[in-house]
Amino acid sequence: MPLVVQKYGGSSVADADAIRRVARRVVETRNAGNDVVVTVSAMGDTTDELIDLSNDVSGNDHPREMDILLTAGERISMALLAMAVRDLGVGAQSFTGPQAGVITSGSYGRARIIDVAPGRLRQTLEGGDVAIVAGFQGLNQETQDVQTLGRGGSDTTAVALAAALEADVCEIYTDVDGVFSADPRVVPAARKLDVITYEEMLDMAASGAKVLMPRCVEYARRFNVPIHVRSSFSGLEGTMVVGPTEGEEAMEQPIIAGVAHDTSEAKITVIGVPDVPGSAARLFESVARAEANIDMIVQNVSATHTGVTDISFTLPTAQVDAARAALEGDHESIGFRELVVDDSIGKISLIGAGMRSATGVSAKFFSALRDAGINIEMISTSDIRISVVTRAELVNDAVRAIHTAFGLDSSQGEAVVYGGTGR
Repeated sequence: MPLVVQKYGGSSVADADAIRRVARRVVETRNAGNDVVVTVSAMGDTTDELIDLSNDVSGNDHPREMDILLTAGERISMALLAMAVRDLGVGAQSFTGPQAGVITSGSYGRARIIDVAPGRLRQTLEGGDVAIVAGFQGLNQETQDVQTLGRGGSDTTAVALAAALEADVCEIYTDVDGVFSADPRVVPAARKLDVITYEEMLDMAASGAKVLMPRCVEYARRFNVPIHVRSSFSGLEGTMVVGPTEGEEAMEQPIIAGVAHDTSEAKITVIGVPDVPGSAARLFESVARAEANIDMIVQNVSATHTGVTDISFTLPTAQVDAARAALEGDHESIGFRELVVDDSIGKISLIGAGMRSATGVSAKFFSALRDAGINIEMISTSDIRISVVTRAELVNDAVRAIHTAFGLDSSQGEAVVYGGTGR
């Protein structure tokens, strides 16, 4: 039988009615002649509520206990969904991440999947039951502790299970009908994409598109797992995320896949860095020790008479304090004058594999920003992406201007967001 792995996000299992709706879809897939493995996220805002509760109980950092606490949300979802599926006459068994054979390593709160041993899942499928797995979690074999995977953990769990079980497809269910050319909350005329490559989707995800997380897409690309992004609130076909079609040339692909944006980053400017060999290395070695994820980097041209330069970089706002503390701790060895943090920025990215073979893309991109009155603070490019940083309050205007300039607006009406969160 074909094997389908399905993942349902928090908005798809937000309450009892939603869980019953998901159960009906699972049963329909099973009755259509497929083996089915399901990965679920915590219901609605459960994870955030657990984090708030922990803060009310203790203001201290307890990484191990937090991971044990946060895995409870997915366990609730998996058990309730298994009950709902059974009530519809189909056998179902629920499993925690460790029970499903998800093996992790790394730090609490941001562990990585290093292996999947899906023996119990295979036995469940062979017995004719649906296997329902709690996403976002696994077992560290060295410590025998449960660990959570961080943002996008349930998506990554689903793709990892699909790879280990050699599934025919991994269906990621969310509250929109697929991957769009822009966030439909910002651009109501955003166009749904029928197909997008791993490469384009990876850049879209890394640039702020919330429908999939970069780790999930990277895992799928590594193991060539087809992803079908679709809505749990409709029966419409969604977006297939796949590798390049064999023999397909880049020039045959659409020039632009879409526009992504991200307002969850901040900018740190290190002022007065000595312009000598090794200064940048010392600076970014310090940031690396703080385990901060750097995105864009710009170094100003130094004036000959001063012998110093300024270096700016962007990173997630949540990691600013750790990075700043690390840099201040290494102030003497780096030799900079001061640090300036700016958390009111936003990033806009234009993505498309066809950009490799097209001319004039950059000119049209920057002309659209100029005409919209958007000032640019930083620029970063790759062969399939152009990204800029501007003021956070200008991001939505910039996204809409670029989307229209590249002819991405749909003529088929406004996109529908069913759940309201984009995941």
